[in-house]
Amino acid sequence: MCDRERERERKVRGAMGSAEDVVVANKKVLLKHFIAGGAPKETDMELVTTGTIRLRVPEGSTALILKNLYLSCDPYMRMRMTKHEEASYVDDFVPGEPITGFGVGKVVDSSHPDFKIGDYVWGSTGWEEYSLITDPKQLFKIHHTEVPLSYYTGILGMPGLTAYAGFYDICSPKKGERVFISAASGAVGQIVGQFAKQLGCYVVGSAGSDEKVNLLKTKFGFDEAFNYKKEPDLTKTLKRYFPDGIDIYFENVGGSMLEAVLYNMRLKGRIAACGMISQYNLEIPEGVHNLFLIIGKRIRMEGFLVFDHYGSYLEFEEKVVQLIKEEKIKYVEDIVEGLENAPAALVGLFEGRNVGKQLVVVARE
Repeated sequence: MCDRERERERKVRGAMGSAEDVVVANKKVLLKHFIAGGAPKETDMELVTTGTIRLRVPEGSTALILKNLYLSCDPYMRMRMTKHEEASYVDDFVPGEPITGFGVGKVVDSSHPDFKIGDYVWGSTGWEEYSLITDPKQLFKIHHTEVPLSYYTGILGMPGLTAYAGFYDICSPKKGERVFISAASGAVGQIVGQFAKQLGCYVVGSAGSDEKVNLLKTKFGFDEAFNYKKEPDLTKTLKRYFPDGIDIYFENVGGSMLEAVLYNMRLKGRIAACGMISQYNLEIPEGVHNLFLIIGKRIRMEGFLVFDHYGSYLEFEEKVVQLIKEEKIKYVEDIVEGLENAPAALVGLFEGRNVGKQLVVVARE
């Protein structure tokens, strides 16, 4: 949008009693304090209902104001609730400030050349009803409003791109290979499994309940799945499902699961280290005692971050939107209504309460 068009739009909005002069209530979820160890609790967060926001970007800025519609609950957020002496790949949350994460919003004011009023976007935003985004570099314009907007917290957002980059770029899969996915019913795992099946792989997933195991086999088309909580010896369990070994492991759990996988990997197997949710609440992380197997089996294990693959986003979006329209890929969401219920939704991730992608509806429009 050129400067002349933007000025015309502002005049029109002013004539309509626009948001330029409007100050509205702005509920927020704050982090009350850092967590030293253990699982997060609802009481570690606080809903504040007394805040306000002016629905106009600061003069001279290239900022946006978003009306937040959907917020994403993701395991990595737990690490941001602990103070780190050494910088991590994402900043720690700031006690007393709104929690931030991925979400979907609608632009209600903008002075940025790439975003106009009325655009829908996904990316990093605050756990609040409205957010002032002063640096929109990590926002993506939503091109396909014909699919549910909530999908941009999941299959068409960060988890989807994570699955796409991790499986295709990091794992370099081939038809007929044997693929194992831990935490397979979650936001990323359910997509990885379907990508692998479309390629013609044999796919097994682990999950934490019989309901989730059934979902993997009946909804997402996994060849096999098991409830890891019912398996006393994970090494033997994996041997049962992979008598000839594992070619590709999509790692979401870490700890004892990773140890069991290493015993069962094939020569020149590949491991995409996406997350290790079993370790996030521990003050002292568990050790993995058989890493020497990486040498003898010539295993390639690579960690990756979705930020490094943002350049592939448009290609990914077009491919996956088409799969959705052709009903060649399925996605399950676990939806919680209301910003006030966001803390409970986030806590539930670490208790295994969610079935599918956990998200929070702040506003439908």
